[in-house]
Amino acid sequence: MRDIGIAMLVGVVFFATALIGFLMQHALLLGIVAFLVVLWSNEALPLGVVSLLPIVLFPLFGILDTEAVAQNYSTSIIFLFLGGFMLAIAIEKTGLHHYFSTKLLNLFPKSATGIIYALAFSAALLSSILNNTTVTLMLMPIALYLSSNAQLTIRFLLATAYGASLGGILTPIGTAPNLFLLGFLKGKGMEMLSFGEWVLLMAPVVGLMLLIVPYILSLGVERECVKEVSTSIPILNTQQKRLYAIIIVLALLLIINTLLKQLYDFALDEKLILLSFGLLMFVPRVGFLTWEDTRNLPYEIVFLFGAGFSIAAAFGSTGLASDIAGKLSFIADMPLFWMFLFAAFFVSFSTEVTSNTALTSIVVPIFYEIGKGMGSDGVVLLLIATVTASYAFMLPIATPPNAIIMSSRLIPIKTMMYIGFKLNLIGIVIVATVGFLFWRVII
Repeated sequence: MRDIGIAMLVGVVFFATALIGFLMQHALLLGIVAFLVVLWSNEALPLGVVSLLPIVLFPLFGILDTEAVAQNYSTSIIFLFLGGFMLAIAIEKTGLHHYFSTKLLNLFPKSATGIIYALAFSAALLSSILNNTTVTLMLMPIALYLSSNAQLTIRFLLATAYGASLGGILTPIGTAPNLFLLGFLKGKGMEMLSFGEWVLLMAPVVGLMLLIVPYILSLGVERECVKEVSTSIPILNTQQKRLYAIIIVLALLLIINTLLKQLYDFALDEKLILLSFGLLMFVPRVGFLTWEDTRNLPYEIVFLFGAGFSIAAAFGSTGLASDIAGKLSFIADMPLFWMFLFAAFFVSFSTEVTSNTALTSIVVPIFYEIGKGMGSDGVVLLLIATVTASYAFMLPIATPPNAIIMSSRLIPIKTMMYIGFKLNLIGIVIVATVGFLFWRVII
């Protein structure tokens, strides 16, 4: 109850403070959002429970009516996530992820630096298709086993968590903020990026970060010893081979779909594609799942999407997003690169103290208002805000992977903050630069 009381106190303080410069309705909305953010952060209530509170609180305080709130919990983009997660559960159930991770570990030298790179790359690539929480939990025992040197083990753990966060942005289904942005664009009647377009845009950011982050983590540890790592690649069984083939077919279909969209302005709905392949996992003699396996679906994340879309809808319909955008209008006078850099800096350090999905639902509507009239540059601004919400490396509360590796009780918070601060700055510069030089050309 103490943590709930703290959340209520923060909400009241935000409400009272906001009354100085905002309308009553806007101040109420800011107070409610602050209350929700604190509850998401201190976990006083389960994630799913907090994520359902907007259905009660927004109508109660006259922000949105119940129907307007509830419809955000069934938006079509959620089914893209469900289809992708059904595939992810199938990969875990068949053990195919062990094959992928072992193959990746074999690509790098068995030195301290090589293992840091291997863990970061393995976590990143697996997190592009699997939940980053699952990937971190899967790789953490490996990171803990590889050395008896505490300092080196800390670097291995950080490489695992940071790699999972880095890879999450590579695909639309990699992390929740990505899907939130796609849903937001759809809700505004704007053209959504296809799966292939998203990967093309994010590849330079992920690639550069995966070269730089492990390098920084490996500084000063090369002489430390690591245990012998098994290099034996598991032999795929019949089930794994079948699932491997299905994943290849899906990948080819998504690539072809992207090309059709680029060349002929025609494409299949990718939500339909992902959900169809997810449901295929239940077909006898083809798939691998039973309905009982859906118990592992993260329904709390589905509710979190709904809460995020509800907050975004409230910011838009009440005019709060326009109001805040007006107060931040000074950034519209900045040169474009500095505007991108400001957005990346603002979001990256803000997300250190709250859920990246919750923060995305707050800042995307604001930057949408700021970017109105900027054409494709406005979309780039939204992409920068979304990506940097996942690039928070300083605090355990910032991302689930950070929190998971802190459970090892080996990593001092000062160490994570010191290394994470540098990586935050590097990430900010890379995302803003890639956005300015590359995304503006492609979009």
